Amino acid sequence: MARTPGQAARRDPDWEGVRLHVVSGKGGTGKTTLAAALALALAADGGRVLLIEVEGRQGIAELFGIAALPYEERRIASVSRTQLGLPAGEGGAGEVLALAIDTEQALLEYLEMFYKLGRAGKALQKVGFVDFATTIAPGVRDVLLTGKACEAARRKGPDGRRRYDAVVMDAPPTGRITRFLNVNSEVAGLARIGPIHTQAQAVMRVLRSPETAVHLVTLLEEMPVQETVDGIAELREAKLPVGGVMVNMVRPPVLDAAAVAAVDGDHREEVALALGEAGLGGRSRRAETVRAAVEPLLDPLLEQAREHAERVELEREQRADLQQLRLPTYELPLLGEGVDLGGLYRLAGELKRQGAA
Repeated sequence: MARTPGQAARRDPDWEGVRLHVVSGKGGTGKTTLAAALALALAADGGRVLLIEVEGRQGIAELFGIAALPYEERRIASVSRTQLGLPAGEGGAGEVLALAIDTEQALLEYLEMFYKLGRAGKALQKVGFVDFATTIAPGVRDVLLTGKACEAARRKGPDGRRRYDAVVMDAPPTGRITRFLNVNSEVAGLARIGPIHTQAQAVMRVLRSPETAVHLVTLLEEMPVQETVDGIAELREAKLPVGGVMVNMVRPPVLDAAAVAAVDGDHREEVALALGEAGLGGRSRRAETVRAAVEPLLDPLLEQAREHAERVELEREQRADLQQLRLPTYELPLLGEGVDLGGLYRLAGELKRQGAA
């Protein structure tokens, strides 16, 4: 069921009980932006949230205007409901930490954990073993990346409580997400026994559990929507838990439904009259003078109206396709000024209002 911007907040979020939120989407849809916004929304009630990047692009650092993230969990934001434009709650401010997973460091950490290689692991790094291993066996790389996220989602502190209330992963694009997450099948032919096999199985238990949800980001355009539909079908076939659909960069309507429906007719006289009544013809009351003044504006205005009507119809068709998925759908507005930190908090507020967090 779609929830549009500005709707009242639900009492219960849609993903109660989910601890690992995997965010994917076609390139250019704003996947990293909405992953960060979701992390802020999840932390706004006083929670502690970890935002993870796995592609090495440092997109999180760029969004928050900070230095490149190292391979360690680092606090990047404090957030409260009032910062998101919501009524104050009882939980106080929450915090978002971030981690950019480095494949080399993750593999060395893994080798130390399971094989106690210590300095020998550092030597393997120097001779290029890490690049060699992850090139010939890309499934191993995915086990390392997803494994780190799953470990964070289930990690507990000395008091026995979960270290993080939620973990949000800025994951690879939709076209690669199922293969990236389906690590068990990727390493099955590589390691049928041993620590890698055991690790892959442990990762899959988390990824296929009710504690995980895979959300897809799209635009109201044909190719992103089709890729979203295909991606969800692949996730379902792989028995991976599908979350919601985040429709990004939704533009506000300029014309009402009646105006859109009437665009195809011949409206030059009506538009010319309206422009004249609006004073664009100057102070003259002579029809000929007014018409001469507004004539250069008619064709551009009518062309823009036709283009807008075509876009409205295209978006209607894409919304219908998304509704067929029968998934929670969240619409985020296009920020004309671009996504700065203020815009990021605004998007987080919209996700919170619409029940995504």
